Amino acid sequence: MFLFISGPEIVFVLFIVVLFFGSSKLPEIARGLAKGMNQIKSATNEIKHEIQKSAEDNGIDTSLASDVKKEIDKVKDDFDDLTGPIKRQL
Repeated sequence: MFLFISGPEIVFVLFIVVLFFGSSKLPEIARGLAKGMNQIKSATNEIKHEIQKSAEDNGIDTSLASDVKKEIDKVKDDFDDLTGPIKRQL
C-alpha cells in the first residue's frame, strides 16, 4: 500500500509536480527520490545488521523475535482466511 493514497490522489500530486518543476525535471527528481530511498533502505539494513550482531555477541537470543513474527503472520493469515467470505459479501 502506498501510504493510503488512492489513484486519483497520486495523479493529482503528479500533476502539481509537473506544473511546478516541468516535465524535463521529472526524471531527475525521480532519480533523486529513488537514490534517497535506496540510501534509507541501506542504512536501515545496516542498523538491523549491527543490532543483530550486537545481540548475538552479548548472548541474546534473537530467534524469539522472528518466532513471534511468524506466529503473528500465521494468525493474520488465519484471520484473513476466516474473514475472506465476509469481505466478499460486503
